[in-house]
Amino acid sequence: MKLEKKHEKLISTPKFIIRLGKYAFIALSMLTLAEGIGVMGYHYICDLSFIDSFHMSSMLLAGMGPVAEINTFYGKLFSSFFALFGGIAFLSFTAVFFAPIVHRFLHILHIEDQEINQ
Repeated sequence: MKLEKKHEKLISTPKFIIRLGKYAFIALSMLTLAEGIGVMGYHYICDLSFIDSFHMSSMLLAGMGPVAEINTFYGKLFSSFFALFGGIAFLSFTAVFFAPIVHRFLHILHIEDQEINQ
């Protein structure tokens, strides 16, 4: 998505809210996809029930750690790689969600800096 450049005017609050909603939707879509991969993997590879798979996947994606014991070789492999993926995914979801907020804040600071220098 295109954000305004530093020499452009700050967008209006209603447009910013719409932009924030779009970024939140993208972050939520990424989270849903990652959660789905985790649930299916833990259910079919690790032989956990769907609710236990959802719980395990949610805890790993949130950075809390595993909650169920995995006994199979392929289950341990999946769990290890999903844990690595979960750490990176959590940071990615957070970055996508907060990108427009941080951009607006920095844009406001740049506008104030330009007004002081003139």
